Amino acid sequence: MKFAVIGGTGLIGSKVVKILNEAGHEAVPHSLSTGVDVLTGQGVDEALAGADVVVNLTNSPTFDEASPAFFQTSMDNLLSAAGRSGAGHFVILSIIGVDQVPTDYYRAKTLQEDLLKAGPVPYSIVRAAQFMEFVGDILSWTADDETVRLPRTPLQPVAAADVAATVADIAAGAPLNGVLDLAGPDVYPLDELGRITLAANGDSRSVTTDDGGGMFAAVPGDVLTAKNGARIAPTRYTDWLKK
Repeated sequence: MKFAVIGGTGLIGSKVVKILNEAGHEAVPHSLSTGVDVLTGQGVDEALAGADVVVNLTNSPTFDEASPAFFQTSMDNLLSAAGRSGAGHFVILSIIGVDQVPTDYYRAKTLQEDLLKAGPVPYSIVRAAQFMEFVGDILSWTADDETVRLPRTPLQPVAAADVAATVADIAAGAPLNGVLDLAGPDVYPLDELGRITLAANGDSRSVTTDDGGGMFAAVPGDVLTAKNGARIAPTRYTDWLKK
């Protein structure tokens, strides 16, 4: 099959392209660097021409109140082009519990899902837990020279390689016309995850438990962890840290 992978040069996209091509498919990466602009629509029709499957892995450049406009415009352009091209499957990557978190970015990702569901193409949504690769960034949001303030929000981090493998697997199959949740094998309170990460990196800063600290303070309960029916990826965070 032929796959148009929008955002195909990024962390997940580049891995998805590699996996699909190694499996004998034709997966073509598209991004701003290849002349495809999902906001203006430039190059979108050409990118999707002849594609059996569209995989959209683009992301908003900000996590604030501007993010809904990015997903509205980009999805409008991509879904219209997919409808014209005759693609039979449209895949996006989203976030576990996305529709239960009251922040601008999570609302924007929920909007993206809703646009896909209402669109003209059979679809699949992969909702992944927080990437292991982003834990360091999460710690940096509430850090100073001596401490990192983190809430006890439960997370179930998943490796980017496992996310890419799942996206490629779902993209190569029949449309789900639904959602698949994906998470790593272990659940950690975020403050504990911070302590494990700092220790593994030889970082002498301490973690202070602060249930009002950072973006994840707004997350209710355990909504960012896997529920029944989720796919559990194999890579453990403590093993990933050793790589």
